[in-house]
Amino acid sequence: MLTEERLSPAQLRALRQQLDDWARELGFQQLGVTDVDLGVAGPRFREWLARGFHGDMQYMERHAHLRCDPEALVPGTCRVISVRMDYWPDQQRVDPGELLKHPGQAFVARYALGRDYHKLMRKRLQHLARRMEQAVGAFGYRALVDSAPVLEKPLAEKAGLGWIGKHTVLINRQAGSWFFLGELYTDLPLPVDAPAGNHCGSCSACMDVCPTGAIVAPYQLDARRCIAYLTIEHQGAIPEEFRAAIGNRVFGCDDCQLFCPWNKFAHPTGESDFQPRHDLDTADLLDLFLWDETTFLRRTEGSAIRRLGHERWLRNLAVALGNAPASPQIVDALRQRQRHASPLVRDHVNWALARQLAGLEQTTMPTRA
Repeated sequence: MLTEERLSPAQLRALRQQLDDWARELGFQQLGVTDVDLGVAGPRFREWLARGFHGDMQYMERHAHLRCDPEALVPGTCRVISVRMDYWPDQQRVDPGELLKHPGQAFVARYALGRDYHKLMRKRLQHLARRMEQAVGAFGYRALVDSAPVLEKPLAEKAGLGWIGKHTVLINRQAGSWFFLGELYTDLPLPVDAPAGNHCGSCSACMDVCPTGAIVAPYQLDARRCIAYLTIEHQGAIPEEFRAAIGNRVFGCDDCQLFCPWNKFAHPTGESDFQPRHDLDTADLLDLFLWDETTFLRRTEGSAIRRLGHERWLRNLAVALGNAPASPQIVDALRQRQRHASPLVRDHVNWALARQLAGLEQTTMPTRA
């Protein structure tokens, strides 16, 4: 591994300047460098855990010390190179805000419409590290994209990539928030960048629009109320108190970003892998609910959605169908799943079926003169 003595301050400054060009060539929109001091973010994260806001994501608590101390995760680390990559699709056939107004169609979080970003970004970060090696020789590093316990947003904020908004998502003043983050932990003592300033001001759009009130205070998210958590991370039954509010969101929720005024500056991605696949930007709930497990696995190959598994996919779709306009076709489809092997699926199907039947009864009741 390289030590500070092997590279002069001038060489480190020159390398830092080259990193920006290399990052752009590899498809990243921005790169920043920070030290590993998480003395402010670490205690805040531990307080968030202490309040139980992480729900059943026990892995966050289990590896909290590694998240708060990059050097403990990767010994020798003294700098973190943070990068961002835009993912806002430029080929959406329906405006996502309008899609929420059509309860018979499925809403999938924009980041999951295309291929899974993890491998793509990690491969690009490895390419960046190899270019650095060609320039300065061997050094210690590890490329990370949601693949280890990392406080990626606080690190990105310190590296100047944006600020953490009231919805706890990173916002960039020139690019909004529709981007992925990745990190390169390194033992090179590169010059660090200035942190980004906060520009949320008095705006509360994200808090006001959250369907379940998950943003319980500015910069405080209770994951147990968050639709993204409930439809993606949560393993068990979705609490009934939140099912109606989920609407037609079957994988994640983008409301806090869709209505953030800073996203008027967002840039469409140039990555073909992030464009919608299998018509997921316009899919009907009923069509998706009829997928058997083989179809689900085939259609979600290479997608972040596959991590759900077919069982939770049906769970989410049953909730959305329960919120859809009453329809005999939906009732028939739900009845076909009433004897599903999974108690989780049966529970949500029965909830949805009761709502559908109640809706049909109301539409057939005679009106009084």
